[in-house]
Amino acid sequence: MVKENKSVIDEIDRARLKLSIEHYAKYFIGKRNCELTKDEAFKVIALAVREFAMDRMYDTIARYNEHGTKRIYYLSIEYLIGRSLENNLYNLGLYDILKDIKIEGFPDFSLNDIFDAEYDPALGNGGLGRLAACYLDSMASLGIPGFGYGIDYQYGLFKQKFENGYQVEQADNWLGDDSPWQFARTDRTVTIPIGGHVEMYNKPDGKVSYVWANTNNLYGVPYDFPVVGYDGKSVNYLRLFSAKTDDELDLNIFNNGGYIEAVRDKIRTETISKVLYPSDNIEQGKELRLTQQYFFVSCAIQDIIRRFMEKSNDFKKMPDYICIQLNDTHPALAIVEMMRQLMDVYGQEWDDSWAIVTKIFAYTNHTLLPEALEKWSSSIIGRILPRHLQIIYEINRRFMEFARSRFGEDSYKLGKVSIVDGDGDNQVIRMANLSIVGSFSVNGVAKLHSELVKHSLVPEFYELWPEKFTNVTNGITPRRWMLRANNDLATLISEKIGTSWITNLDMLQDIEKYIDDKNFLKEFLKIKNENKKRLSQKVYRATRIMVDPNSMYIVHAKRIHEYKRQLMTVLQIIGDYLAIIRDNVRPITPKTYIFAGKAAPSYTFAKLIIKLINNVADVINNDERVSEFLKVVFIPDYKVSVAEYLIPAADVSCQVSTAGFEASGTSNMKFALNGALTVGTYDGANIEIREAVGEENFYLFGLTDEQVRGKRLTYNPRELYEKSDYIKRILNAVNSNMFCEKDYPQLFRPIFDALLNSDYYFILADIEAFNNTIHQAERDYNDREKWAQRAIINVARIGYFSSDRAVMDYAQNIWHVKPVVD
Repeated sequence: MVKENKSVIDEIDRARLKLSIEHYAKYFIGKRNCELTKDEAFKVIALAVREFAMDRMYDTIARYNEHGTKRIYYLSIEYLIGRSLENNLYNLGLYDILKDIKIEGFPDFSLNDIFDAEYDPALGNGGLGRLAACYLDSMASLGIPGFGYGIDYQYGLFKQKFENGYQVEQADNWLGDDSPWQFARTDRTVTIPIGGHVEMYNKPDGKVSYVWANTNNLYGVPYDFPVVGYDGKSVNYLRLFSAKTDDELDLNIFNNGGYIEAVRDKIRTETISKVLYPSDNIEQGKELRLTQQYFFVSCAIQDIIRRFMEKSNDFKKMPDYICIQLNDTHPALAIVEMMRQLMDVYGQEWDDSWAIVTKIFAYTNHTLLPEALEKWSSSIIGRILPRHLQIIYEINRRFMEFARSRFGEDSYKLGKVSIVDGDGDNQVIRMANLSIVGSFSVNGVAKLHSELVKHSLVPEFYELWPEKFTNVTNGITPRRWMLRANNDLATLISEKIGTSWITNLDMLQDIEKYIDDKNFLKEFLKIKNENKKRLSQKVYRATRIMVDPNSMYIVHAKRIHEYKRQLMTVLQIIGDYLAIIRDNVRPITPKTYIFAGKAAPSYTFAKLIIKLINNVADVINNDERVSEFLKVVFIPDYKVSVAEYLIPAADVSCQVSTAGFEASGTSNMKFALNGALTVGTYDGANIEIREAVGEENFYLFGLTDEQVRGKRLTYNPRELYEKSDYIKRILNAVNSNMFCEKDYPQLFRPIFDALLNSDYYFILADIEAFNNTIHQAERDYNDREKWAQRAIINVARIGYFSSDRAVMDYAQNIWHVKPVVD
């Protein structure tokens, strides 16, 4: 009976999907089926699939309303969601149905061609945005009432190209308002005041009221992006806001010949949602970034309050219905904006408002880097958000009274916890401190990271509120990162152990019993090789460099930053290259090193590292002496759709951050899930991955966090250079013209000097251990069957690192919400 019912439903869905595709081709695109381009074919199919998602979304919201449950609002400045069509087809159960549909006259595009026509939404940059996207997927798949809030960037970060080896940034106009997945909710547009000044009035009861006067108004128009959970049982949404002005232009000015002046304010306003992370090297950039953060959180807070007031006017009940998770410090102003709304708009008293705020906000810390902990000049905040600055000062005044009750007059501890730092023109607002003070929960994202947050980053806060601090180790969604990205492996696994692993990743442990099954090993290796062939084709199209799928693929794919140590990887490559051409060393296994990642446009040193990698690649790839042993490629414009090809093809995953600097990382989890072995440091989630997969299935090297901290004051990288022929040879090559003959002499001297004079991230301290570990992996790779067994163990034991588990940790221990399912 169940099979019969499913068959009937499939037939209904097939007929509806077919009719919808034909409808959108004829009435939306305005073409006959046979005239559709590949891009148009993608759009009509996406719109037809969106119908199914929307129906499920309405059903989901109705179910949440019926249960009257608490809702989770996830605030993140970025979401790296990737392509949606294939993912939604899988999750809605429409993938096989679409494959079987025959539409008269429809172009004979393959499904893969249509999937490739979808442009990645340019809404994020790296791990922070990808984590947010994984959590939205898991909340929907688990039936947790969770909704994302963010900005609908028109251009996102940037599109990366290489010119003469240099990173060049181009606008990444992904689709924006024209995306088939998004739909505008103009009825939910919110007004955002900005600028002006604050006026103080005495009320009849003797209390003081504040009025934020003479403001300029921005308008936030929401666009909803359905988030389809697995099996389509729940569909939540991501609400993204775009900045608009109230009028297209001032016609009086325009009619007097002042077109530029007429559109100036419109251009300035709409710039707010143009790009992700505008450069803050200049004052205007700082103002734009702060305005962007305020715009985003004010839109979200107003929308959250509106939704609450549809149920109740009793604000004391807000904690029963609302929990707001701050994804790092970018949304920290939400705490202040909620206070402003409750007091200034809805007439609540300070104490009542603060009691509400401190019960609904939770904060996730993502960094241990002091320079990454946001601070804003009070003068900028005062100019853009004068009322918010008043509220911040009052929050801090009251908090410092509490801190003194615990610390006495200990000026050091009081200085560390104060939200306000410095005075006069040098005064800054510490957003991490504000987030901690205003939240009921503070979590790190890996065990080591959470311990370092408590004992190294903010020990004074931990002393004040030890009960606030907890850990939630990050996770990744298996729907995107295996079922979607590595479907052949997903199919092989499902044939052996069933499909329950898709929603319970711990079930992957059942495949470990097949590590001695010759046929299973053979199929596993075959799938890996096919993935490597597929990637080699992508690499060639992107770089015009041919790479050998039979070589060992060593992948370092991350945002380019000194602490992530792409520089160490390229120095190790140089060492191998020199050993081949000068010492006649013949590697046991041919190796292909694959880099991917973007550097922030203003991060000059990181961009020089990219230039070095590309120059080294150019020299090595054109040297016949090493052609059968070594290749280096840098894939441009790294994004989710590129990662979906890259990660399943990797043999070795480089997770080599300086110990104590990486909060967690999630690419380490994705690579392990897809059968890559990790070469990594004792840092972030590497530690927990190594514990899970077994130390014999993880290549550990390098200093520990304790050792890094212990050596910090006495570390002498120049001494290492003088004592080590290996290090000296590599650095002398970097400082010579070997890798810059086509540019200008000693182009890479800044790298040479930085390593010898400081080496803040301990590259020279770890590089020989890294080199030895890579060579050990190279030797082990020669025994392909044993390598496959270790790779399978990585897959089998990675279940803990599911975003489903992480979201349930949040739900049970922080949000206090349960899944709402039929």
